[in-house]
Amino acid sequence: MALANILVHLDSTPRTGVRLALAVRLAERFGARLTGLFAEVSEAYRVGVVATWPSAEHVAAVAAARTAFAVATAKLGERAAFDEVNRGGEQEILARTTDIARTFDLVILGQTEEGVRVPVDLPEQVILESGRPVLVIPYAGSYSDLGRRPLFAWNRSRGAARALHDALPLIAEGAAGLVVEARRPSEPLDEFAEMVIAQLAAHKVAARFQGVVVDEIKLMDTLLNQAADHSADLLAIGAFDSSGFSFLGRGSGTRYILRHMTLPTLFSH
Repeated sequence: MALANILVHLDSTPRTGVRLALAVRLAERFGARLTGLFAEVSEAYRVGVVATWPSAEHVAAVAAARTAFAVATAKLGERAAFDEVNRGGEQEILARTTDIARTFDLVILGQTEEGVRVPVDLPEQVILESGRPVLVIPYAGSYSDLGRRPLFAWNRSRGAARALHDALPLIAEGAAGLVVEARRPSEPLDEFAEMVIAQLAAHKVAARFQGVVVDEIKLMDTLLNQAADHSADLLAIGAFDSSGFSFLGRGSGTRYILRHMTLPTLFSH
């Protein structure tokens, strides 16, 4: 399996360069087309009661992003394209970015922070509504590549199965994978564990299956701790999917990971 069409979100924050560099690396690996989409909240320029859009500030931000994208993607040639969501309001940006995301094999976003011009709900909205796998890059750390030490969150659910398979194109051949099943103290290890490992082996991923007993408070922290112990460079997880964990409100685990992520995370819904 290969990715042929990748979308990366761009904005005027310094972290854009980190995810753009990773997006270019993936586009080079797959020979894929890469589109950079600039989208951030911006106010109209006002003189009295007269409003002008776009503002000079927004035009300058778009121009800077376009230049940075052109430099970063120079080797991609015609396989690189730049676009922008020429809207200033949060709702317009959320809706438009989600609509565009639906037409790509993979969407790359940044973890959002308070106080920036990107809608805080952008990753959640795109994950929930685009129908596409979404790779979210943390707002701290450097990530030049991924897929050599993946961790797959597993709980015998639709979301977990989809995340595992959506991640396969990103996994390097011969990767050392870890499948982590978080379970209650009274539950046995998944009877299908060997089949999960066999599926990964069929894709040349050498993985092992590990069951971890957790309580309702520590589930997501346990996954992040396991990722750290494995030196994982990618976490694949089903989003907005509490199947098998009745104590998890729908989406609460996803939102926790989005707030506290420590490594690139692929969300599938």
